[in-house]
Amino acid sequence: MRLVRLGPAGSEIPAVLIDDDTFVDVSDVTADFDEAFFGSGALATLGDVVAAKVAAGAAQPVAGRRFGAPFARPHQILCIGLNYRDHAAETGQAVPEEPILFTKSPNTLIGPDDDVQIPRGSRKTDWEVELGIVIGRHASYLADEAEAAEAIAGYVLVNDISEREWQIERGGQWSKGKSAPTFNPAGPYLVTPDEVGDVLDLAMRLEIDGVVRQNGSTATMIFSPAYIVHYLSQFLALEPGDLINTGTPPGVGLGLKPPLYLHGGETMTLSIQRLGTQTQRVIADPTAAG
Repeated sequence: MRLVRLGPAGSEIPAVLIDDDTFVDVSDVTADFDEAFFGSGALATLGDVVAAKVAAGAAQPVAGRRFGAPFARPHQILCIGLNYRDHAAETGQAVPEEPILFTKSPNTLIGPDDDVQIPRGSRKTDWEVELGIVIGRHASYLADEAEAAEAIAGYVLVNDISEREWQIERGGQWSKGKSAPTFNPAGPYLVTPDEVGDVLDLAMRLEIDGVVRQNGSTATMIFSPAYIVHYLSQFLALEPGDLINTGTPPGVGLGLKPPLYLHGGETMTLSIQRLGTQTQRVIADPTAAG
């Protein structure tokens, strides 16, 4: 299934896509795709509900509706750094022996086509196309990767926007370079694992104003989604609806020679095979000179 949330920001309804142009409203089944929904196990029976609605003629046209993030704001957004061999190489850093963990503020979450705002004082805002994992149940001290895979509700396309000066040059933790408002577009849909297929063989792409900057694959991922979920569960409790951003392939602005960053006025278009496409306008810092 492809889960979506449609409508104006703050007033989205939970729905399931039937095809690219039609959906069924499931707001009579759940108020939202949130912790309560995922934690209840209702995802397992949602397919039967959708089939019954389709048979009853309840499908509706998408017809220009806004796509919000396909899940409600999570308790936490966890991120894995340097998780692609070729991205580690472009940054000149060693392939990590264990996943590098940092956090991102949950209030960075926006819809897939919402505007991205350059934060005040930013000089090095960067892009990162990433595979996101949404957790489907409480997960702590998982026994192995097989149990971890069962805890995954689905996968989502995300853009892990980063401010590199704040992340790298200002000391301390990476999180302050990752947590400005609008820094985590997600969607257009949350795809259940059965529809994704081999999650380690998905093409990934990002363009800036029509120029391809990232053209990679999850095949170069160092730590797989199941490994990451199992690993994290040994250190913290994952809650239903939590988001994990799993890293990016090469082609980020930081890795270009010379480096290239966003300043406003650009259009970002990114996609992951079977997870859809996003397009965001970049809005300049209104306080910036010139």
